This record gives sequence, C-alpha cells and structure tokens, in this order.
Amino acid sequence: MAPKVLVSDALSETAVQIFRDRGVEVDYLPALGKDKEKLAEVIGQYDGLAIRSATKVTEKLLERAANLKVIGRAGIGVDNVDIPAASKRGVIVMNTPFGNSVTTAEHAIAMMFAVARQLPEASASTHAGKWEKNRFMGVELFNKTLGVIGAGNIGSIVINRALGLHMKVLAYDPFLTEERADEIGARKVELDELLEKADFITLHVPLTDRTRGIISAEALAKAKPGVRIVNCARGGLVDEAALAEALRSGHVAGAAFDVFETEPATESPLFGLPNVVVTPHLGASTTEAQENVALQVAEQMADYLLTGAVQNALNMPSVTAEEAKVMGPWIRLAGHLGAFIGQMTDEPIRAINILYDGVASEMNLQALNAAVIAGVMKPANPDVNMVSAPVVAKERGIQIATTTQDKSGVYDGYIKVTMVSDRERAIAGTVFSDGKPRFIQIRGINMDAEIGRHMLYTRNRDVPGVIGTLGMTLGGLGVNMANFSLGRAAEGGDAIAITYLDEPLREDVRQALLSTGKFEQVRPLTFEV
Repeated sequence: MAPKVLVSDALSETAVQIFRDRGVEVDYLPALGKDKEKLAEVIGQYDGLAIRSATKVTEKLLERAANLKVIGRAGIGVDNVDIPAASKRGVIVMNTPFGNSVTTAEHAIAMMFAVARQLPEASASTHAGKWEKNRFMGVELFNKTLGVIGAGNIGSIVINRALGLHMKVLAYDPFLTEERADEIGARKVELDELLEKADFITLHVPLTDRTRGIISAEALAKAKPGVRIVNCARGGLVDEAALAEALRSGHVAGAAFDVFETEPATESPLFGLPNVVVTPHLGASTTEAQENVALQVAEQMADYLLTGAVQNALNMPSVTAEEAKVMGPWIRLAGHLGAFIGQMTDEPIRAINILYDGVASEMNLQALNAAVIAGVMKPANPDVNMVSAPVVAKERGIQIATTTQDKSGVYDGYIKVTMVSDRERAIAGTVFSDGKPRFIQIRGINMDAEIGRHMLYTRNRDVPGVIGTLGMTLGGLGVNMANFSLGRAAEGGDAIAITYLDEPLREDVRQALLSTGKFEQVRPLTFEV
C-alpha cells in the first residue's frame, strides 16, 4: 500500500505533484491546519504530515496520529511542533533549513536601504500629495561600516551583498574563526568594537539564552552615535523599549525591524517613531523561497516514506534502522559530549577532534560525528540538527578530525572529544551495560558521572571543606542533588565535580556558590535526555 501524506497548510501545486510523481498518495487540504478538531479527526489516516506555520502539532494531536511516521515543516522554524512528544511516539520531524537563506538576507539588505533613505516615510508623504524633498535627507551605504552579529548561513550572504555595495564589514560571532572571516571578507571583532565602529548593525543569530537582549540598553549606550539597526532574525534579540528611547534621544538614527518580541505584533515601543521601518515578518516571504522550501520538504518526506532515507531530521540521526538499535545510546552520548563542550566554551572554536575507541570505532562515525558537532553548536544555535551541524561548522571554518583506535583501557569503548580554540578542552564518555551514557573523564581527570537534564559543573582546588560547602549551599537554598560525581588531578591540585540537580541552577544559587570563595568556576549545564 502506498504511503499517505496530508498537506494541511498552503503548499505549491508543484510540491504536491512531487508526492504523486513519487508514488505517495496525498490529500491537499490547506485550510485544515486551522481547524484543530477536524485535523484531529482525520490525522490517524496518514503516514506523513506536511505543514508550514499554521498547523499546530501538539501532544494531543500526536496521540490521535496512530500511523504518523514523519512531519515535514516547509521552513526552518518548528515552534509549532512538539518535538519531544513526536520523538516519544517515534515520529520524525524534518525541516528545510537552507531554502530561504537568500530571501532573508535580501530582506535585510532592503531594510538597510529603506532606513538609510527613509523610503517608507518619503513614500507616504508623497502619496499624501506633499513634496517634502528637503525633509528626507538620507545617507549612503557606500564606504559605511556594517556590523554583522552572526556570520552563519544568512549572515555570510548579507556580508557578500554588503561587500558588493563597497561597505566595510565587521563580524561578531563566537563560532567564527579568523580564517573563515578572511574567506567571507569580514573582519572578526568582539561585540564592543562592533558597537563602537558600526554605522549599520544587522542581526543574524537565533534567539537563545546567550543572545536574548544582545542589543540591550547598555549595548546601545556603547554604540556609535547615529547608528542604524536592522533586525530580520528573531524578536527578543533587541530590547525594543531601550531602542525606542535611544531613537527618541537621537543616539540611534533609525531602525528597521521585521521581527518582534511578541508576534503578531499589534503594538510595539517602536511603532509610530520617525525613521523606523517595520514589516510583518516577511524575511522568508518571496515566491522563490516559499517554492524552494515546499519542494524540499516534499522530496525529503517522499524519500523517507519510500526508502527510509533521512534528511534534515531534528530528532533522529541519519542511520539505518539496524544501526539505530545499537547506536542509539552512543549517539546520545556523542550529543552529550558535544553539548558539554558547547556550553563550556565562549571563545571561537577552531577545531573539534574526536577519538573513537573500541566498539565505538566500529560504528557509523558520520552519524556520531554529526551528533557531537550538533551538540557543540546547539547552545548557540538551537535550530541546528545532525544533518545541518556539519554544514554550519564548515561555514564557520571549524576543522573536524576523527581518529579511531582498538580497545584501550578498562572500557569496551569510549568517545573522547577535544575542542581546540585559544586552549584545549577535552571530555570523554562511554555507554555502560545499562545503556546509559556516562562522562568518564573531564580535563584529564577521571570520574564516573551519570548525565541528567540539569547539571552543575564546579572546579576548585583540592582542599578540605569544598564538598561540604557545595552541599550546604545547595541545601540551604532549596536545591536538591540527584547525583554527585567528583575527581581530582592530584592531591592538592585541580578538582572538579559534576552534580545532577532536580531543577535548573538558579543565578542566585550560582552567585552564592561563587561567593563562598571555594570555587574557581561554577557553570550550569543542560542536556537533552
């Protein structure tokens, strides 16, 4: 029997025809995504669900999707899909991460022109029968300095276009290496220098805990007077109220925003201000981009349903069914090792070296590598997955090296990940017979640490009283420890501890630990378990 796909949002007829041509039965019901009850009634008939943003794939809907095997999102954002619930039910979630990159980059350039020449206001004035030629005095982009925050896929395209306009480009991106910056024609700088020197600033980073409010009131105060700010990435990257105040004071000369903290944006501190250009999240809204992602999602879903091939999956490695049975725990371990490195590293990463020992060396190393790289990249880029992670790493000039060796030591096999930047940071782990991943070495210090969702990493000198201080401080602030592992390099030398907590580490708890004077480093960690 041919697999059956439901398209519940608007998709191009060409994309729908791809399913038919490949031998997949398809029902094109683009209004169904907005009818939750009707969608829940029929979803049980389908093997695949192709969506855009209107369809909300909730845990409740998935409970009714008895036959569903794959969800394909035509676009990059999957906020409308409950991925953990899909994973639990064995449903693959795919997106199309690169289909609208050019379109979004072009929109940022268009917004830059618009705010430089005050085009929307000049257009409205002229439509009103006025001829206010002297009112709208603009500035050239030629020879101006553009500060690009985030030099990944879209940011690098913006840089390429800006160079064509003969702009000077500064780039801030913790994952950008000097070599990659030279390759794309930008000068790599720290954020403060970018703020100080840029005439225009454009943002191209995902919204994470690290990037939320990256353009804050403090950052705006450091910015060059007369700067113009463009945000076509994600709402929440810029403090809109602080920016509005900077615009009113004249410190910021203009702003162009396609995204807002709350969407749909029916109100914003930026609305109604002069020389503020706003659009309703149109970054990916071109005929070409919508067609590209539609065709891509149809091809990906058909490939999986007919051949089992997996592309751009957010919750499944690109491995065969047979490999997955054995590799599942090792893929989770690889991701955890990468996530540890990614969360512990603030400086640019130049290389990731991965050593596979024993049984690990005999597995699908491409999938394991992808899991490590995705783990490293995800803290700074939550949209990354096992398929796109190697591409993102390559864009940033990060070198990936893989080494294998026969069984060495007491374990049947292990994985060791070494990150190279201005210094090296290494972590190793294995999978025990219970199928649970463990950290077995950090910074060359041996230990046995069970991995939980919320963890605390501490580093200190090996002196009496540290463990007691840790326990007393956590207990006094109502934080419960589920597990605790520690190790030391030598008596009186470096010591580290990994504590498995029942809840995320609060900032007040972190500060309390630091204030004891016992710890050289206190870092919260989060893992997808």
